Amino acid sequence: MKEKTKSGKVCIIGLGYVGLPLAKAFSKHLKVIAFDIDEAKINFFASQKPLLKNAYAIFK
Repeated sequence: MKEKTKSGKVCIIGLGYVGLPLAKAFSKHLKVIAFDIDEAKINFFASQKPLLKNAYAIFK
């Protein structure tokens, strides 16, 4: 029987209406890597405290 683990990584492409809440939900239990190309989001996330636990945002 395969043992369930709570370790792993998930990648979210786009931090819009769907991507950001999805990344936040996944980050409660998994490591999250998020990609986005919107420069306004880059500046916003760079200037704020992290919104996501266990998450890394990667931008263009």
